[in-house]
Amino acid sequence: MKRSEIKRRPLADTVLATLEPESSVYRELDGNGLYFRVKPNGQKSWELRYKKADGKWSWLGMGGYPEVSGALARQKAAKLRDSTAKDGSVLATKRAIRVAEIEAANNTFEHLAREWYAVKCKTWTEGTAVRTIGALEKHVFPVFGKRPYTGILPMEWMEFLRGMEQTGIVEQTSRVRGMCREIYDLARVTGRATHNPLEGLHKFLLTKPVENFAHVSIEELPALLRAIRSYPHAPDVRIGLQLLTMLACRPSELREARWEEINLDAGLWLIPAERMKRRREHLVPLPTQAVALLRELKNITGNYSLLFPGRGNTTKPRSNTVFLMALRRLGYEGRQTGHGFRHLASTILNENGFDSQHVEAQLSHVKEGVRGVYDKSTYLEQRKVMMQWYADHLDKLASGNLLEFKRA
Repeated sequence: MKRSEIKRRPLADTVLATLEPESSVYRELDGNGLYFRVKPNGQKSWELRYKKADGKWSWLGMGGYPEVSGALARQKAAKLRDSTAKDGSVLATKRAIRVAEIEAANNTFEHLAREWYAVKCKTWTEGTAVRTIGALEKHVFPVFGKRPYTGILPMEWMEFLRGMEQTGIVEQTSRVRGMCREIYDLARVTGRATHNPLEGLHKFLLTKPVENFAHVSIEELPALLRAIRSYPHAPDVRIGLQLLTMLACRPSELREARWEEINLDAGLWLIPAERMKRRREHLVPLPTQAVALLRELKNITGNYSLLFPGRGNTTKPRSNTVFLMALRRLGYEGRQTGHGFRHLASTILNENGFDSQHVEAQLSHVKEGVRGVYDKSTYLEQRKVMMQWYADHLDKLASGNLLEFKRA
C-alpha cells in the first residue's frame, strides 16, 4: 500500500508488510518517537528518534523488518525510553543499547529453544538430537524464532500447527507440538513465563495412528522375506534389510553401526551406550546367517568405518529413511517398516515358547529399577540359541519348507 493510505498508528502488521517504497528513503511515525524506515530498494527497518545528552536529536537503529516485528520494535523502544537521564533525554550510550539488544535477543523463542535443546540433547542419541534441532530449524524458527516467546498467543500456535497438519505431516506436527510445549515448560519452571500457550492444544489437533511399528502378518512374512532377498538395487541395502529381519535391532542401531563394534569370529555385536535408546551397552548375538551377510557386506564397505556409509559423505551413515524407502520400492509402503521387524520377532519368539525375559533382553527392553545395573551380557547364552533358531526359522519361511507347529 502507499503511505498516503495509512489510516491509523501504531502501524498495523498489514501496513508494515505491504508498505511500498518510493524514489527516496522515507520514515513513517509509528508512535512515541518510533519510526518505520523504507528505502527505495524495499528494505525496511526501525529507528527511534531520541535526544542526546547535549540536547541534539538523533536516530537510533532498532533492527530490520521483518526480523524485528512491530511488537518487538515497540518493546525495545519502550525499554530505552524508560532509561532516561535527569534532563529527560534517552540514554543512548553504546552500553545501554547493547543491554537492550541482549535482553531482546534472550527473550526470543529461538534463544529459549536452544537453551532447552542444550539441556535435553545430553540424554539423546545423535540421531534424535539431529532430528529434533532439524525440525525446530525447519518448521518453527522461521515463524516464531525471532519473536519474544511471552508474546506468542495460543491461537497463533494453533494456526501454525494446523498449517503443518494441512501439509500432511501429522506425526511430525505432533512431535513439534511436544517439543515446543516442553520449551515453554522450561520458561515456566525457571520463572520466565507464567503459563504455557501450548497446553491443551492437542485436544483440537488431528491425531494419527502410530505407524512406526507397521508390519505384515505372519502369513505375509514369507513373501516379504523372499522379496528382500531378491532386492534388485543396492546390495548393501539388501544386506541391511536381511539383518533387520533376523537381529530384532532398531533400524538406527544398524544404520549407524561401525565395523569396530562387530566381532565376526565370536559372532557378537557390541552396541555402545551412546547409540542406545536407554544409554546402556547392548550385546547382540549374531547367528551364522548374520555373520555370513556381514562378511559379504565387509567386501563392499569394509574400507570405511561405518557398515552403511553415506554416498555423498562416507563419514556419515546412510539416510535414516534408507530401509523404509527400500521397503517402499518392494511394494510394502505402509505395511512394513524397519522397526516393525522387532514386533514380528517378538511375536514369533514368544509364540514359539521362548522365555519372554530372553526376548525382552534381545530387544534391549529393561525394566527400570528392578534389575539394578544393567548387565550387557544378560541371558547371552540363551539368546545365542534363541536367535540362531530364529534365523533358521526365517530361512525355512523364505524357502516355504516349514510346517505350521509351535515350539514346545
